[in-house]
Amino acid sequence: MMNDICIDIDYSQIYKNGQKIGGDVFLLDRSPGSNVITATLSDGLGSGVKASVLATLTSHMANKMSFSPMDLSHSAEIIMDTLPVDREKGISYSTFTIAKVAFSDDKSYINVQLVEYDNPESLRFSDTEPVEWDKASTRLRRKTAVKEEIVHTSSFDMKMGDRLIFFSDGVAQAGMVLGSLPGLDTEHLHSAGEQLGEWGTDNVRDFVHNLLRKDPDINSRDLARAIVTEAYKRDHYHANDDITCAVVSVRKPKRAMLVTGAPRSRESDRHLGEMIKNFDGRVIVCGGTTAKIVARELGKDVKADRSPSGNLPPASVIEGIELVTEGMLTLSEVANRLEEKVLLKNMTEDPAKRIIRILRDIDQLQIVMGTKINSDTDDPATAAKIGVRFPVVDRIARSLERKYLKEVEVTYL
Repeated sequence: MMNDICIDIDYSQIYKNGQKIGGDVFLLDRSPGSNVITATLSDGLGSGVKASVLATLTSHMANKMSFSPMDLSHSAEIIMDTLPVDREKGISYSTFTIAKVAFSDDKSYINVQLVEYDNPESLRFSDTEPVEWDKASTRLRRKTAVKEEIVHTSSFDMKMGDRLIFFSDGVAQAGMVLGSLPGLDTEHLHSAGEQLGEWGTDNVRDFVHNLLRKDPDINSRDLARAIVTEAYKRDHYHANDDITCAVVSVRKPKRAMLVTGAPRSRESDRHLGEMIKNFDGRVIVCGGTTAKIVARELGKDVKADRSPSGNLPPASVIEGIELVTEGMLTLSEVANRLEEKVLLKNMTEDPAKRIIRILRDIDQLQIVMGTKINSDTDDPATAAKIGVRFPVVDRIARSLERKYLKEVEVTYL
């Protein structure tokens, strides 16, 4: 059964001005076969390729260790012991924030284990209001470090409407006037003060507070983008550092149903019609025969759709159904693009893009696959294409689960 609450995690990022690769790395991964998700934001020392390599190393270490039976705070200490200290500056090669997010046993709320090292303080909100919470502090004792190193750990529950926000110092220090103080190092600096005009964590909190009051239902992607855009604006659209923000929110899931293939019997046809009528979400129908069955069971007609179709067969229209497309050619293209993580902006405007746009926007997908062999064709080549429906649907499901962290459930009729 699908969960009635959804973990919505997304991020936004702008590279430091003049850089083609980010020194901040955000890594999101789900533990295979479980409802545990780890989100890690690491900020490598400096910028560009060197910083990216250091941040990538840190985030992957954090990700692997978070899925082990080891306590997360102990994992953080191992990461710190592994990371070298810059000889000249005496500071760590990378900072990090790790959020290990998991459903409770009854899936009624979310538990978060949070580890923070030298990134700006994370923020929490309940509905629209900021929340304070207790943290434990562990002081590290690395001989080569010139400053006190503290790892903060905490554990808390999140319910519907709660949010966790964490970001790199490119957000907190946005607006800082670089070069105003001789020898000032802006990387991993958290105490330059208001005289430099930096945004600051408290002001970020106020900005989010006001934004949530105006739009309490804003999703994680748009909230992260709004914070990064404001930081970029404060840098006068000339990013002084990599600007990265991640948001974890708990909300009601957005759902879709994808129907493909004719059900095995007339009784199953009627059951499919009832499933669609009672479904609370968006419905996609793929396949000519499938569309005819759905239209008949809903008492509707299948009509032509004049939308662009590119090199794929054109879509159709059934009143009450969000999208109706051809079957295997379109689904195969959807599977290919999902596996390759093709950006929507790089896709031709066609039925496959329209399907993917819906799939990217929802949290949970119910795939209803008919198991009847299509009797409308005597063409062996067409029959062969129909025979690969199962692996194509499986490819779509696996890509959505592994690459996009969607929940997918497959029902056979």
